[in-house]
Amino acid sequence: MNAVAVVRSAAPSALTFRRLAVASALSLYVIVVSGATVRLTGSGLACESWPGCEPGSFFPEASHHSYVEFGNRFVSLFPIGLTLAVWIGSRRLAGLAPWVSWVAAATVAGTIGQAPLGLLTIRSGLHPLMVATHFLLALAVLAGGVVVAVEARRLEDGPGRPVVPKRVRQGALIVVGTALVLVVTGTLATAAGPHPGDKAEVDRLGNLYDAVQIHVRATAVFGIGLLLLIGVLFRRRRELAGPFAISLVLLAVVLTQMAVGETQWRTQLPWGLVLLHVSLAAAIWGLTVLLVYLLWRPARVWLRDGTRLSG
Repeated sequence: MNAVAVVRSAAPSALTFRRLAVASALSLYVIVVSGATVRLTGSGLACESWPGCEPGSFFPEASHHSYVEFGNRFVSLFPIGLTLAVWIGSRRLAGLAPWVSWVAAATVAGTIGQAPLGLLTIRSGLHPLMVATHFLLALAVLAGGVVVAVEARRLEDGPGRPVVPKRVRQGALIVVGTALVLVVTGTLATAAGPHPGDKAEVDRLGNLYDAVQIHVRATAVFGIGLLLLIGVLFRRRRELAGPFAISLVLLAVVLTQMAVGETQWRTQLPWGLVLLHVSLAAAIWGLTVLLVYLLWRPARVWLRDGTRLSG
């Protein structure tokens, strides 16, 4: 048996690879929520060393803050392991575009890179710009995981052809851009807010009211763009059943996010509502990337009678 045959015999099936890629993307979302929990519970400086929690002791002391921080480090092992498995699988799987392996590699690098970046964030005393960078890198890695998951589905079901015109897909890219502005402005608003990540006095970034006003305007622009896109998808909902359903879920998440944002502002930003707000923001980002990427890179769609609907 030659080397090529050995490599291919060790390659995962398309179904296994797709399941790994989806699990990886989900784990990348979970670690965003887990990391936000650390900051919003004031546990950011609960562990004094790394990778262990206490000097001379790997495990945390009997403190809920240290358990939250150490728990986040434990949870991070899952996205690291899954992204690594997806990258290895992408290199061994025949039929996958070579650039997908590069995206998978970048996802692994970004996920592993969160560990030293987290250490630098602690060493900086939880400087708000370092905390924001930590969060935004997590969102970038999440986008990479979503892209690889879509490509895994295309490999399993076969590639399809884009249904909507190119100008609509280009307009959808603007929606992704506004989603990016939305999460960045939200991150800056959080950096100016009352949850620095530790019970000690930590510098905040800018004026909270001004940051929130910018974020609210970014939300409005994103919402208008999303509604226009949903209108286009509605007219072709038979050919685009999957993307249309995703767009409706995204709209529901956005409306929930707006309600949570208004409530948290009126109740002086309790950490539980802020955590829900951050979690929904990460979901909005991931769903937006998924929706728009599917418009550009759809998988083949089959009807129940075995006929091909698109592709």
